[in-house]
Amino acid sequence: MSATRDGKMWRCQFYYKDWQGVSHKKNKRGFKTKAEAEQWERDFLQQQQRNLDINFENFVQIYYEDMEHRLRENTMRTKKFIIDLKIIPYFKKKNMNEIKASDIRAWQNALMKKGYSETYLKTVNNQLSAIFNYAVRYYDLKDNPCRKAGSIGKSHAGEKEFWTKQEFKQFLVTVENKPETKMAFLLLYWTGMRIGELLALTYNDIDLEKRTISVNKSYQRIEGRDIITPPKTPKSKRIITIPPFLTEELKEYTSHLYGIMADERMFRFTKSYMEHEIIRGIKASGVKRIRLHDIRHPYVKPTTKKLQLFLRISGQPHSCP
Repeated sequence: MSATRDGKMWRCQFYYKDWQGVSHKKNKRGFKTKAEAEQWERDFLQQQQRNLDINFENFVQIYYEDMEHRLRENTMRTKKFIIDLKIIPYFKKKNMNEIKASDIRAWQNALMKKGYSETYLKTVNNQLSAIFNYAVRYYDLKDNPCRKAGSIGKSHAGEKEFWTKQEFKQFLVTVENKPETKMAFLLLYWTGMRIGELLALTYNDIDLEKRTISVNKSYQRIEGRDIITPPKTPKSKRIITIPPFLTEELKEYTSHLYGIMADERMFRFTKSYMEHEIIRGIKASGVKRIRLHDIRHPYVKPTTKKLQLFLRISGQPHSCP
C-alpha cells in the first residue's frame, strides 16, 4: 500500500492501468487515518479491474458511472437513493460472483418485514435486479440470481384514485384566490399533462387561436437548480387540443401576466409547492385524498370500465392523446 503522511492527514499515491491498459498515476488526499487511505486505494483498484471478482458495493459504483450518462438526472438520483439505502448495506461486502438466489431471498424477507407498501417493495427489488442484469449483459455474469429468487411486491397496488368533475370543482374553490395555482390545476386536470411538463410550459408552447398546447419538455428543481429536460419518453412529445372553456381561462390568466418573455416558464413555482397546495386543498374541501400525479388520470385514455363510466357520467369532452 502507498499511504503516507500528509501533515495531520493521510494521502495515497499509486499507479494503475485503465481498461485500455494505459498507466495512470492516482493521488488522493484528505484521509483521517492510514487505514481509510488504504481502503480507498483497494476499492479504487478493484473497480478498475472491471470483473466480477469484486464486492457488490464497488460494482455498484461502476454501474452508477455508466448509467449516469444514460439516465435523466432526477431518475439517477432516485435510483441511487434506493440502492444506497436499501440494497448496498445488505450486500456491500459480498462478491458479485458469489451472491446466490438464497442471499436474495433472505434480503427480500428482511425487506418485507419492514412493512413497506407492495409497490415500494417491487420498486426496490427491481433496482437490485437491474444491477444483476447489467452484470449479465456487460460483465458475463452467468445468470441473474434475482430471477431464481422470484419477485416481491406488486406493480400496481390497485385501482388508481381520481377526482370526478364535481370533486375537482369542490377542490378548485380552495385556490380561487391564487390565480396561478388555479390555472395550473385546471391544466393538469383537463389536459393530462404531467407536473414536470406543466411547469416547463412557456408562452411559445401555447396557441390560443388553434386551442393547442405543445408538450415538448419537462421541468425539475434539483438541489436548487432549475433543470429543463426532454419529456419522460419520446412519445410524450405531443400536441394537446384544449376545450373552449379552458382556452378562455388561459386568455384571462395570461392577460394579467406582465414582464414574462415568450420563452420563460409560465408557472414559476415547483412541484413541492403544488404538492403542498393539493394537500391543503384536500383538507379544506373534504374531497378524497389523491396524489398530485393522479389529477391527470381522468383525462388519460380510459382503459378500465371505471374510467369509461366516469367519462360518460361527467360528460367530459376529451380527445385523449
